[in-house]
Amino acid sequence: MRDKEIIYNRIKSEGILPLFYHDDTEVCIAVTKALFKANISIIEFTNRGKNAIKNLQAIIKERDSSMPGLHIGVGTVTNADEANLFIELGADFLVSPFFDESVNKAAVKAKVPYFPGCMTPREIHLAAAAGCTIIKLFPGNVLGPAFVEAIRPLFNNIDFIVTGGVETNQENIASWFQSGVSAVGLGSKLITKNILANKDYNSLTEVAVSVKALINQIKNNNR
Repeated sequence: MRDKEIIYNRIKSEGILPLFYHDDTEVCIAVTKALFKANISIIEFTNRGKNAIKNLQAIIKERDSSMPGLHIGVGTVTNADEANLFIELGADFLVSPFFDESVNKAAVKAKVPYFPGCMTPREIHLAAAAGCTIIKLFPGNVLGPAFVEAIRPLFNNIDFIVTGGVETNQENIASWFQSGVSAVGLGSKLITKNILANKDYNSLTEVAVSVKALINQIKNNNR
């Protein structure tokens, strides 16, 4: 499941990277299934809680038995020890809130895609020089689409995912794709507190289908 080209192409073709964490294992599996039902084939499970390891293992086990073709990555990976642990547990790709050389080296050694978070042209340059070809722009709510548009011509060989500051409405998503990103990361704006509290996973599937269709429409209009 770790074929770099397949993962890169999935992100760019789908244009959406859902991301979430929850302490409850059953909720994690239900969210993953709801997103998979929406024909989303790549998901980031964030390393942001006490049950991250246990729940990742449960998600991957369920994926292997009932969700073929789904790529599961781990976000908020901050050092080599975490990188090696999650690679060993079966993560298909790694995501960080910043560029970390030790994480990159672990990913390169294991031939696992690594998407570091960057906020400045220098950070993007350093990550690109280390071999990263998909870079997360974070936090998007601080940077804004105008930043992407300004730096886009400097990094023609890089694909950008923006996380933070992405809404599920047409105006917001269109502004990001028009600025030059290849995909948007969506967390609590997609997997909302209400959905989780009510365990309304059918609504999550419906919203994910709608957002994915919206992204396809926007991308087609931008061609």
